[in-house]
Amino acid sequence: MAIVVLQKTVTKEDIKSAREEYANYIKITVDLAQEIIAIGGEYHADSQKIFLEEYGSKQKDIWGGGYNIILKKFEVNALVNLRPPENESMDILDPEIRNNFLELVEEKLSGIESLT
Repeated sequence: MAIVVLQKTVTKEDIKSAREEYANYIKITVDLAQEIIAIGGEYHADSQKIFLEEYGSKQKDIWGGGYNIILKKFEVNALVNLRPPENESMDILDPEIRNNFLELVEEKLSGIESLT
């Protein structure tokens, strides 16, 4: 289970590690407050645990999604997003949180298409 916490821009080696669990999908977990991104792993909860234990993240700031390699598209669906009553879906329902998530991953993972 390879989880890569991105320090700077994503590299081809980071993508290779992140794809160990799923060939056509890269899990993405984000701490929106600290603007930290983790990619890879079997479950978003694995990255969430790293954020909580090693980075002092708060649960309310952690959101999950992924990158679909076949569709070349970012997604906002993850079990860690399910937190009634604030978010009663695996999708990020709040438009502001969804936009913040997508903006951050698009910025930090720009060029991902060429690395997959």
